[in-house]
Amino acid sequence: MNRTKKIVLASMLCSVAVVGSSISIPVFSSRCAPIQHVVNVCSAFFFTPPYAVLIAFVASLIRNMLGLGTILAFPGSMFGAFFASWIYQRSKNIKFSVLGEVVGTSILGGWFAYVLATSVLGKNSDGIVFYTYIVPFALSSFVGSSIAGWCIQTFLKNNEISKRRKS
Repeated sequence: MNRTKKIVLASMLCSVAVVGSSISIPVFSSRCAPIQHVVNVCSAFFFTPPYAVLIAFVASLIRNMLGLGTILAFPGSMFGAFFASWIYQRSKNIKFSVLGEVVGTSILGGWFAYVLATSVLGKNSDGIVFYTYIVPFALSSFVGSSIAGWCIQTFLKNNEISKRRKS
């Protein structure tokens, strides 16, 4: 894939994440946006980890600038994108990539969201980081990642993606 195609695809994925952020489900103290996780797994499939993280960062930045997200969008999306892409680059298995997205978003993203919430936003969750951040992030990432994994596997099965990746 040449550089222009990479930039266009990355821009499209960012756009999908931003527009898709209007679809959110409140779970405990966070807003779960499963479309961001769909984008993360798709980014993992098409790009290397630096590109996937950049897509997640830019989408989170635009969401925050438009008032569609909070600062907690950064760790939730960036860790998931990194692990999904890193695992996919090594395994070439989309199921493992989905798992990497869920673990990266829920465990690492959840912990860093807790740190941000307590230090930057001044919120205190009184030691219930598991229920306040990890569980909602896990639910959101599981739903979005599963959708992306199913779509990618379906497209691969029908040989649609491989045709387009070569061009």
